[in-house]
Amino acid sequence: MARSPDRAIWSTEWSHHSAGSLAIATTTAQSTGLAPPACGLPVPLLEVRELAVHFSSWHGPPWRRRERVVRAVDGVSFSVRPGETLGLVGESGCGKSTTARAIVNLVPPTAGEVLLDGARIDRLSAKAILPYRRRMQMVFQDPMASLNPRMTVGRTITEPMKIFGLYDRRTRQLETLRLMELVGLNPRFLNRYPHEFSGGQRQRIGIARALAAGPELIVCDEPVSALDVSIQAQVINLLMDLQQQFGLAYLFIAHNLAVVRHISHRVGVMYLGRIVELADAAELYRNPRHPYTQALLSAAPVPDPVRERTRERIVLQGEIGSPEYEPVGCPFADRCPLVEARCREEPQRLIGEEHLVACWKATLYEANPFADRLCD
Repeated sequence: MARSPDRAIWSTEWSHHSAGSLAIATTTAQSTGLAPPACGLPVPLLEVRELAVHFSSWHGPPWRRRERVVRAVDGVSFSVRPGETLGLVGESGCGKSTTARAIVNLVPPTAGEVLLDGARIDRLSAKAILPYRRRMQMVFQDPMASLNPRMTVGRTITEPMKIFGLYDRRTRQLETLRLMELVGLNPRFLNRYPHEFSGGQRQRIGIARALAAGPELIVCDEPVSALDVSIQAQVINLLMDLQQQFGLAYLFIAHNLAVVRHISHRVGVMYLGRIVELADAAELYRNPRHPYTQALLSAAPVPDPVRERTRERIVLQGEIGSPEYEPVGCPFADRCPLVEARCREEPQRLIGEEHLVACWKATLYEANPFADRLCD
């Protein structure tokens, strides 16, 4: 199919921002966890500053009601540069998906700031945020739940173009067919419904829908966790090819440590609503400095049965903290094997320059004995 002139203009505009500005940004990295870009690197496309999302509800009889606050996200800060993939990992319930939804304004933040290309978007109305939604799209974990069962694939992919006023009717049809080919779907399936596709195909529909608006950033909320291993590889390779072709930036959330290592440039580790470590992917897997990161990497299974039976693992003791209670010090203190008095008394923030760690004893770790457990 011939490339339409409108598509050429759209692709040029799409990739223009990925070239980025080469200005040097000065930030307070040690206090906020936002790593400033080095000389010659583009300034951040997305900045998250001290983001907090709290959910409250009232419990008890009418004469003795009390408020219950769950701190799903509690002071998260990071940045994503144009064309970069930032991975977020952590155990279930640590706040990864809530962070993603708060960034795209699907969940209202309780505190903090979200900036897209320097413009604050976390307090905008539904109408005011619409232009920014075109630049920032999301791929959800469950593709079947995120697709309208009453809409065909063609209507699903075309809908963002209509919302943002892109192209005329004829061009939208051509773009829909092109996007289906781009993500590996047969254009002949244009009039089929979501239930007629496999899980991997439905996720490709979700990716095509996200691409339809011509975004610069895509938030991927566990896009491969519901797929089998072979389909996971196909979707990950598709995302990487699209990033290379269009200069996309990703915020990639997943549980699979090997997948995150494969696709990410930098990785952040979350625990109980906070980022406890943030570094370059290769550096973090080679030299984890936070005790929770070390325990997380030690839990990764080994594909060799002999080594799996003889391997050592860090088994954490104690109970997982509750997000209902705000810890005075480190949220990991009750399970940390290196805990000391000030860990429970003084709040610890991310410290460092390129390798940020929220731990008083971060310098104790010099090598990662579990690095060879994860596939490159």
